[in-house]
Amino acid sequence: MEPHYFNVDLTWNKDRKGKISSPELQDEFEVATPPPFPKGIEWIWSPEHLFTAAVSSCFMTTFLAIAENSKLEYVSFSCPAKGKLEQIDGKFLMTEVLLEPVLTISKEEDKERAERILQKTEKACLITNSIKSETRMIPTILINKEKVI
Repeated sequence: MEPHYFNVDLTWNKDRKGKISSPELQDEFEVATPPPFPKGIEWIWSPEHLFTAAVSSCFMTTFLAIAENSKLEYVSFSCPAKGKLEQIDGKFLMTEVLLEPVLTISKEEDKERAERILQKTEKACLITNSIKSETRMIPTILINKEKVI
């Protein structure tokens, strides 16, 4: 595969806020220093949220590809995530991302295969493989007897 580049533009607005956009995307959004830091602002996406979201969203897209290739039928998928910020040796670091995927399948007999696919997803996620933070996964697999989407 050839190298790919993903372009992001950041423009400072005022105080501890800026706007992120990309010439490749339609939407822009506000980013700010998070509340744990001096002059941090609540209710606005922070770099720490974006870092955690990058891990979680990459996990999802990797899962979707592996599940499709494995022909796993599923009803729903979600992936709450928690990023852990710590100060170590005087430096702030995102030391851990906890992924808690919830996968709903319709057939009990697919449960072991679904577990293997989630494990494979954890190992194949390119963002997880690109960072030094520890990534942990605590999956939940539910069985739903309704029709698979």
